[in-house]
Parts: sequence; structure tokens; C-alpha cells
Amino acid sequence: MADEYDYDLFTIGAGSGGVRASRVAAAHGARVAVAEEYRVGGTCVIRGCVPKKMLVYGAHFAEDLVDAQHFGWTIEGKRFDWKALRDHVQNDVTRLEGLYGQTLGNHNVTIFAERATITGAHEITLASGKTVTAKHILVATGARPLVPEFPGSEHVITSNEAFHLEELPRRILIAGGGYIANEFAGIFNEFGCKVTIANRSDTILRSYDASLRDRLLQISMAKGIGFLFNTEFESIARQDDGTLLVKLAGQDPCEYDAVMVATGRVPNTQGLGLETVGVAIGSKGEIVVDAFSKTNVDHIFAVGDVTDRVQLTPVAIREGQAFADSVFGPGEPYAVDHSCVPSAVFSHPPIAAVGLTESEARNSLGNIKVYQSDFRPMKNVVAGRNERSLYKMIVDAANDRIVGIHMIGPEAAEIMQAAAIAVKAKLTKADFDATVAIHPTMAEELVLFK
Repeated sequence: MADEYDYDLFTIGAGSGGVRASRVAAAHGARVAVAEEYRVGGTCVIRGCVPKKMLVYGAHFAEDLVDAQHFGWTIEGKRFDWKALRDHVQNDVTRLEGLYGQTLGNHNVTIFAERATITGAHEITLASGKTVTAKHILVATGARPLVPEFPGSEHVITSNEAFHLEELPRRILIAGGGYIANEFAGIFNEFGCKVTIANRSDTILRSYDASLRDRLLQISMAKGIGFLFNTEFESIARQDDGTLLVKLAGQDPCEYDAVMVATGRVPNTQGLGLETVGVAIGSKGEIVVDAFSKTNVDHIFAVGDVTDRVQLTPVAIREGQAFADSVFGPGEPYAVDHSCVPSAVFSHPPIAAVGLTESEARNSLGNIKVYQSDFRPMKNVVAGRNERSLYKMIVDAANDRIVGIHMIGPEAAEIMQAAAIAVKAKLTKADFDATVAIHPTMAEELVLFK
């Protein structure tokens, strides 16, 4: 590799995509450096999916402890200590951060714990003033929560701050209808907070199948979560007692103890010096890349949420791997297949999906078959919990191929990971029918559709 540069690869951002790309490139023999101004691990590990799932586990105990009585358990003196959970989660995040740094170090990747800016064609300037050069530059700076501007918007928190609250708010308003809003609504509700969701449209989780969205809405309302639709912020004022007086369009002013905004995320492209070298930016602030994660500038690449393709950690990791293999590996360059990506919402209960929704399939395929199972999980029956699960299978009538599976219910994400392989592999309804059920399980419904 050419020694006219200090490094073969300089990665800006040590999140999931940047860490994977840097580690793999180094394993291929490249001289690699990575700059990270905050904490190694990125959104997912530090302030996203990982600590969020830990809070979800903590929240599940609220219902489990109630249900346990129906299974013969007597539990006395139960109480919830938010600070204990919060601190346990943060300790584990710190442990993971250390492991990520260790992995980079073990691969001889140089880590600069400071901000980096592109200041020339192959030149990067660090916050300390140090300048380095690199043959290839990878931007993997991710995205950040979007906070709309309105009078009093400085009083809101985002998912970033939700993990560090000093105490739980008695009443919390969560703005947004996506997965982050619904996940935190479930978490805070189980912790005993009075939760209200306010959404600009009349639809939650708009990329998911309508039946699942409706079911989550019904269950959430039954659990006591309030919903305000077709409304936006007009103002927030902090009152003398510390509470927030919130005025939403078309609603009377209402008091809350905290307001969380989860109305989308924007790519972190500002202040990176991208304009210095002419890297093309899209209408949402995202870096425009081709199938191989390359920008319009030959030696500059981008992966993960900063590209605004599919904002999911495993996708960023695959993009990072493909970039490193393609540019530094011995094999042929290859691109990541962004089709048929499974996903989950860790709401209460969780949602999981892969492939086309029913409406998408009708629009694109026309003739489809829809199989549905609407049932009460055995555990809920014994617990006296009137909460039903819903599984859907969408089949292309022309060839019997399964083009989508959608489910809401306990452990939906765990079940979906295996089911998604079948959809990705283009298996048919007959393949599922030919598989013997594991009884009694919830997942057996997938092979018993009639």
C-alpha cells in the first residue's frame, strides 16, 4: 500500500459501522486510524438499542411480577428503584465501550479521541490541530435526534437524555409516532409514569403493517398510554414549581414533568468539512453514496445512518464490512443487499416484521394470499391478561412464495430472526406447512396457518 499517506484508511466516527470497517480493514493489512469525539461504540451501544433493550427488560418485570401471582408466587414488598437500574445499565454500557476500544487496539487501529474534519483532498485535521493524511476516508458519523424549534423547545429531552434522568417523571409527554416514541412509551408506562404520545399524523409506526399498528395502539391504550393525534408543539413554558406547561395545536395547555421528542433523526454531516472537498449531500442532509458506499469523491466513502439508507445497526455493520472487504480485501468488491431487512419495535408487546406489508404486496404483486393467526398466548391466559398476539403471513399467489411475515406478541423479535431467513431464502408457504410444529409454543402458529 502507498506510503505517501500517514494512513491507508481514516475513519471519522467509531460507531457500529465505523468500528467494523476499521477493524476489518486493519485485518486486511491496512494502516487505520479512527477519530471519535464522544464515546467509542456509537448510538447503538452508548445511547440506543443496547441500553434501550436493557430498560425494556427492566420494564417487563412490572407485568411479570403481577402475573406471577396467577402462577402461585407470592411477592411481598416489591418496589422499583430507577437509579439502580439506570446505573447498572450505564455500567454495562461503559464495559461495552471498553471492549470496542480494546477490539480496535488489538487490531492496531489508532484511536484519536477528538473531533476530525476533512480539510483537503486526503487531509484530516484533528481538534488538537494535528493534521494527518489518508489514502481513503470513511465517514461513519451516524445520526442524531431531530429537535424541532419552537418557543420553549430548549426544555425537551431526547432519547439521549432519557437514559440519564435523575428521577422518573410522574407525567411524560412523548412526541413522535415511530419506534423510539413507542418503545419509550412502553418503558416509562411500566415504570409507573403517566405517558402521553403526541403525533403529527394519525398513524403510528407507518412503515409497519396496518394490522400490527392497530393492535399495538389498542393494547397501549388498554395499558393506560394516552394518544393525541394530528397535533404539533406550539409552546412549552417552565413553571415556578419546575413542571412544564405544554401547548399543542388544537389542545388545551397541559402540565407535564418531562417532554421527550422522538420525531426522527438527522444525519451528522455538519462541520465535517465535506463541502471543502465537494462531497454531495442529499435533501435530508445525508451523504449520497452508490451501492458500494462510495461518495461522488473517489476516495471518500460513507456507511451507516449518515447515509440515510436503512437506519439500523446491523445494516451499518454490513456496510462497514462490505466497504473494508471491497477496498482492502483480496476478493471482488461487493455491495450490501438492502432488500428484505428484518426489523423490530421493542414496544410492550414487541413487533417484528420482514418483507412486504399487506398493502405493499397488494400494490406491487396484485394477487396475494394473506394468512392470519389472532390468539391469546398461553401465559396470558393463565395470567388472566386479555392481551392478544397477531401473526400475519403474506404470500405471492402466483408462486406460493412468502413475501412478508408480521407479528406482534411476546418474543416477536426472537421468533422473527429465524423466520426472516426463510423469507430471505424465498421459501414457500408449502415449506412452512411441511415443517412440524414445536408444541406448545407461540412460534408454531407460523407453520399452522390455514
